[in-house]
Amino acid sequence: MKFFLRHPSIILSWIFFAACFACDYQWRQWQQPVSEQGPMVIVKVPPGSSFKSVAAMFEERGFIRSRDGFYLLALLKEQLNSVKAGEYYLSPAMTPEEILEVIVSGRPIEYQITIPEGYNIFQIASILKHSKLVKEKDEFIKAVRDPALLEKYSIPADSAEGYLFPDSYLIPKGYNAHDIAVLMINRFYEIWRENAFETRAQELGTTRHKVVILASIVEEEAMRADERPVIASVFWNRLRKGMPLQADPTVRYGILVEQQVNKKRLRWKDLRRSTPYNTYTLPGLPNGPISNPGLESLRAVLYPAKTDYIYFVSRNNGTHKFSVTLKEHNRAVQKYQKRKR
Repeated sequence: MKFFLRHPSIILSWIFFAACFACDYQWRQWQQPVSEQGPMVIVKVPPGSSFKSVAAMFEERGFIRSRDGFYLLALLKEQLNSVKAGEYYLSPAMTPEEILEVIVSGRPIEYQITIPEGYNIFQIASILKHSKLVKEKDEFIKAVRDPALLEKYSIPADSAEGYLFPDSYLIPKGYNAHDIAVLMINRFYEIWRENAFETRAQELGTTRHKVVILASIVEEEAMRADERPVIASVFWNRLRKGMPLQADPTVRYGILVEQQVNKKRLRWKDLRRSTPYNTYTLPGLPNGPISNPGLESLRAVLYPAKTDYIYFVSRNNGTHKFSVTLKEHNRAVQKYQKRKR
């Protein structure tokens, strides 16, 4: 005892080493998985969550041993402000370091969907509902018609139709209808910039919106890739001559928007029905795009074939017969539409 009284520094050293040992032991315990095995479950990190609240939630749900230990780990790694909102697969068999890596990676659970070329907003809404990314189709329809969204992305129309680029997407679980619409619109603008389409539109003396409208019609009319530039040339030629486009898909779309009816076969009365999209009754372009065109339809409108064609009619085999004169066109209609009937 006298020895320790004469050498207090030794006591302090022992205390220091004991404390270090205890801290090291505690730290190692904190960084161990809660269990050796456990199921992967979905855990949601809400937007705007603080790291302390996330750590507390993980401790309460049994994913980590200590919220303090998890907080200290993030502090040491300088990741306290790096947590990304979203839904993640986590397991109590994961180490705190593995869990931290997941929630700061920005790679939440994702669902892959594919939007085919030429799909309209109603068809896209059906895909999203079927994939359980929205509860009701109206959620998406309402989102793409939001005036604030349209203003933000400079879309001069009643909806974002035409600007929801058809592609394969990985949608993070937890995205709402607005988030998905933004993802698709951003993809459109990315494609538009990558291909320098704005420069080409200016060379043609037209606008982006007019290109998108015309491309949406080409997308609906063309069944073969090689016919897209030719069909585009027909529509450009008709516009230059002041002729109505007389495109059946625009009539169908107008009926779909107003009556929620997708008519497969049009009758004469449908062609005379007054809607903002009917290019039989309205001169020039319809009120807005009628579908969401893909890259090749956009390209076809901006780089059309050089032709004098004014008319075309389906051969009912995926191709079209193109004509310069009305007389020639009427003969083609008699030939190919008789077969159809």
